[in-house]
Amino acid sequence: MDHVLIDFKVTDSVATITLDRPDKRNAMSDDMRSEFIDVLGAVAADARIKALILTGAGKGFCAGGDISGMQRRMNAPAGEIAFNGWHRQQRVHHAQALLHTMPKPVIAAVNGAASGLGADTALACDFIVASEWASFTWSYINRGLIPDGGGMYFLPRRVGLPKAKELIFTGRQVKADEALALGIVDRKTSAEALLDEAQAWAVDLSGASSTALALTKTILNQSFELSSHDVFAQGSQAQGICYTSSEHRACVEAFLAKSAAKE
Repeated sequence: MDHVLIDFKVTDSVATITLDRPDKRNAMSDDMRSEFIDVLGAVAADARIKALILTGAGKGFCAGGDISGMQRRMNAPAGEIAFNGWHRQQRVHHAQALLHTMPKPVIAAVNGAASGLGADTALACDFIVASEWASFTWSYINRGLIPDGGGMYFLPRRVGLPKAKELIFTGRQVKADEALALGIVDRKTSAEALLDEAQAWAVDLSGASSTALALTKTILNQSFELSSHDVFAQGSQAQGICYTSSEHRACVEAFLAKSAAKE
């Protein structure tokens, strides 16, 4: 697939996906979502890529869903609205799941406004670094809608249930400093340093065993829902896989050689 609405590059084993509709504040159209799904699948499958950065072109990170899609939904025959909406939701959830379950560290570098689906998309990443111009708005309520990009799952896990309710019920804007204080954002930096900061962080996060990291992330993503018994059970299986990995063998051999040299 040719990528027109997504810019994609790899530097030092770190992939960067840039949502590239700056004239529309990178609103997620159906065509952009198709490209997004395609690129996320490619990143997940490429063993040479160790981490992923997601950002937006221009002044905005992502303005949410595309207005033209809303217009088409309103103009559709009444008997088709529900099924068309269900089908669109499947695509939205597929894209968000690919991002959330990416078997590599994922950093959202939020350069500007992240609204609605854009805010949910940032939350679907493992970490968020924001510029001073970043802001977050769960603005669905202003359109008579509920957060459909994972916000009802991700936001309470970052800020707690009462604060998540307040932000979603009001749809108010959260600027960078408040987002950092609430735990929505993990780091704040200048707009000029944003991508360099994200790149350095991604390299730091991805320097260890890709096998161990992917398995750990898979379990951690479920840890609030699983019992301790389930975490131990999944951990035992994951550790068994780690024991057989070339990364583990290389680390142990290096450790044993170093220990023998000291004797």
